[in-house]
Amino acid sequence: MSQRSQVWINRNYIVCSGCRRCEIACSMFHEKRIWPEASRVRVFMFVPGIETPHLWFQCDKPQCVDACPEGALSVDEQTKAIRVDDSLCTACSLCIDACPGRVPHLHPDGSRIVICDLCGGDPELVCNSRPTSWHRIAARTNCQAGWLVRAKS
Repeated sequence: MSQRSQVWINRNYIVCSGCRRCEIACSMFHEKRIWPEASRVRVFMFVPGIETPHLWFQCDKPQCVDACPEGALSVDEQTKAIRVDDSLCTACSLCIDACPGRVPHLHPDGSRIVICDLCGGDPELVCNSRPTSWHRIAARTNCQAGWLVRAKS
């Protein structure tokens, strides 16, 4: 297993068009089908024309992990992303209440909590191999709203 450095996803909200292709890419990766409601990335429309992508904020001390009574949430040692153990999660939603940004959310089937896990360290939404570091989705859709930054190991 290769060791990965911590991953950070920067966001440029100014250029986000609200196309929601990031939700599609995420649901394709995790759910193996287009299911935006199950995406770990969510795009909210605050007012018409103002849409904002909402995903994990990469907290230094994630309160959601401490709030889980079942121990279903943990921090990935390499990526620092929050991992959800579906076999332990009871969908009690205490992690949602504990999160200042209310980033975790209930999966549409009601069985578990979902939160961005950075796709195990190689986020589907971004591409670290392109010289411009645009979204992986950008290669297909011209999205320029985000990019990947890897912290130094």
